[in-house]
Amino acid sequence: MSALITLSHGSRHPEAALGIEALTRKAAALAGATSYEAAYLDFHETDLEAAAQRVAAAGQREAVVVPLLFTQGYHLRVDVPEAIDRAAHSAGLRLLQGEGLGTGADIAELLAARAMAPQTGKKPQHLVIYAVGSSDEKANSAVRDLAANVESLTHLPTSVVFATRGGKEGVAKQVRRQGEVRVLPLFSTAGLLLDLLADSPAQVDSPLGTDLAGVVADRFAHAAGLSTQTHMLAQIG
Repeated sequence: MSALITLSHGSRHPEAALGIEALTRKAAALAGATSYEAAYLDFHETDLEAAAQRVAAAGQREAVVVPLLFTQGYHLRVDVPEAIDRAAHSAGLRLLQGEGLGTGADIAELLAARAMAPQTGKKPQHLVIYAVGSSDEKANSAVRDLAANVESLTHLPTSVVFATRGGKEGVAKQVRRQGEVRVLPLFSTAGLLLDLLADSPAQVDSPLGTDLAGVVADRFAHAAGLSTQTHMLAQIG
């Protein structure tokens, strides 16, 4: 069985790494991974090379890297593959890139389940998906598509506010327009951009955290399963 390495962007927030480590631990347990590590692209001493070296030192020969990224932005398209290449060479470990978290049906269902769960306060009249935002408009469009899917599942009007494009004021505007608003953060862990909503007039959910464990385990199993299939085909050939 392959090891699991999660790879997130990283954050200066003091609680961010704790959330990622808890998510990684739960995902590894669900997936039955033999070992696991949490790695970061930035703002943390455990980069992917360090994580891969620890996995190799534990006797593993292969690991699946699951990027904890929601959109196909620059980080997923460029930074992640480059980091995997460097780490594989440095650690002498076979690293397989799993799919990112994405904005597909499983994420929509997770957000919808959260939206429909009871919460202290009045029932929301409007949902807001609060995402980081990207310079890549395709990535932003994917989040808007996600909002449309959540709306179809919850039957509640759902819009998007990007933290880097409107942020706190964007959420406040939705409250003024819509009344009771519930914010669903598209964040895997705590972050400074999410802290901007600390005094928001909206109901703000916590980051997705360990609720993503099943999604991460699925990404791991898919990548590890394809690796096994490829190895079997090679033996047959």
